[in-house]
Amino acid sequence: MRSLVLIFLMLLLMGCKESPKPLSDPRQSKEIIVVTHNGPSTYYYSGSNQYAGLEYDLVRNFVKELGPEYSVKFLVVGNISQVIPALVKQKAHFAAADLSVTRMREHMVQFTQPYHTVQQQIVFNSEQTKAPASVKDLIGKQILIPAGTSYAERLQQLKEKEPRLHWSETPKANSDELLARVAEGELDYTVADGHLIALVQNYYPNLGARMPLGKPEQVAWAFAKTSDKWLYDKANAYFDRIKKDGTLRNLIDRYYGHADRLKPVDVTSFMQRSESLLPQYRPIFHEAQELTGLDWRLIAAIGYQESHWDRFNTSPTNVRGIMMLTEDTADRLGVTDRLDARQSIIAGARYVLMLKDLIPDSVHEPDRTWMALAAYNIGYAHLQDARILATRLKLNPDRWVDIKKTLPMLNKEEYYSTLKYGYARGGAPVVFVESVRTYHKILVKREPRHSPIFPSFEVAGLSGYGNNISQE
Repeated sequence: MRSLVLIFLMLLLMGCKESPKPLSDPRQSKEIIVVTHNGPSTYYYSGSNQYAGLEYDLVRNFVKELGPEYSVKFLVVGNISQVIPALVKQKAHFAAADLSVTRMREHMVQFTQPYHTVQQQIVFNSEQTKAPASVKDLIGKQILIPAGTSYAERLQQLKEKEPRLHWSETPKANSDELLARVAEGELDYTVADGHLIALVQNYYPNLGARMPLGKPEQVAWAFAKTSDKWLYDKANAYFDRIKKDGTLRNLIDRYYGHADRLKPVDVTSFMQRSESLLPQYRPIFHEAQELTGLDWRLIAAIGYQESHWDRFNTSPTNVRGIMMLTEDTADRLGVTDRLDARQSIIAGARYVLMLKDLIPDSVHEPDRTWMALAAYNIGYAHLQDARILATRLKLNPDRWVDIKKTLPMLNKEEYYSTLKYGYARGGAPVVFVESVRTYHKILVKREPRHSPIFPSFEVAGLSGYGNNISQE
């Protein structure tokens, strides 16, 4: 291991030939420069001149907490292998790049307290490759990982036990790209973190994951060892606060809370219907967006979860149509034929908008939309009961991550007997919302946005990445 560290240090120093220029004191310049790389867990362009990603949101909140006079500039490097060198060259004050804390990296940088835990796994194509049961099953196979990741350290530990194990590293592809290549049959295996695998499986249901590599790793921000102590201490204090007040838990849920809701067969069926059924309804979903300002892909995701885009769908309780409207709701919205696709879709979108308007102003996006969808499924009254119960249990009634804990309690007598609207199958709206979130993310990945007449709220999604330097 010591020889590996020395090799790593030499390679890093070779990439740092130019003399580092001192960074400006952030307390003087009021500008924080953060190095990251493109990816669904770090930083990506989500459309309409908006950026997203867990690291992006964490940084934005942190800089906002420093004071209104501070701004942030994101230095987006080509891949993760360039992140730590950028810190050594003093091109950024710190790195927020989904970096796992490893012994090798700790020789180069100092980490803040961790904010997330991840587990590395071997990933394979479940349609073409048998799931590996041991390291011996990997011998002679093509294994490719992104350069500069901690995956090489874990594989090296396996190699010490099985010297025949070999793999390659590439600086030209990130984990997303390699996972896609495995799914498309171009590559035998790669290694990725579990939370990223769960996200990508929603687009490639044939991806399988086995053989956890080592123990779970912790993710943290990285600072150069010569960095400003004031900013480093501020970052640690920030993570202390957001862990205690639930902000961190809410952000992690926003990006990963829904990721493993669907099974591969669900995703496969959705992909097939997206090609066979969605085209005939796409113009109506576009029209619904123009009338309500809701992202058409969100409306389509609701329709799929309700009826699989079957306009003749009818439940035993006489809920009908693509958006599965009740008779009362249809009457309120002036629907004369619930089996008419246009009437159903537009009315369903209007109903979601009505429910969003009922949600208290203290609930912000995207939680506001998730709660409106829960109300769409179970009724606004029961949502209110769940919010009241959250308050009683000292949870946050304005955050979906807490409401999805209390909703399932509405079927327990010890809770529903104390609430105004009584018993409800509270687990159903949680499944409904989390499934809609996943279908929406898939559509954002696959379907272009529709230029709206009115501004639309769009939940952060995987709409593509690009190399950028952005000033916030």
